[in-house]
Amino acid sequence: MKIIDWKTGVLYAESPANVGSKLFFGWIHSQEKIPWNEYYHVDESSSLILDAITFPAFGAGIPENKGRVCYVEDGFIHMEEIGQKFVELVWLNSHTATRDIMLDGRLVARGRDLPHHARLRLIIEKGDADGSKE
Repeated sequence: MKIIDWKTGVLYAESPANVGSKLFFGWIHSQEKIPWNEYYHVDESSSLILDAITFPAFGAGIPENKGRVCYVEDGFIHMEEIGQKFVELVWLNSHTATRDIMLDGRLVARGRDLPHHARLRLIIEKGDADGSKE
């Protein structure tokens, strides 16, 4: 897994990923100012599959029915069994909005440690997930 600058390709963080690896991406919602947590796994095609999202309240731009399972636990709304496929994650990084990015329970990067207001890409390159290098 790599976090790179969208425009220049500069590498900011890297961590080995395998098929089945679990990615956590945490951020703060820009309008509601609440924590938003995304949970993914890496599939056989080196794509990220969004499994679940959690957040404490509904508000602007927050879906009301994403996934097949929805429940409230420990003050968070959980939406699970989403299954949405992403070949990459692209975001405008913020030192205050982007929180932790973790792979298989290990911290890979924090928003405050990545360039502020830079457009970044998180990718799983072929070979990360299947052991081959192309």
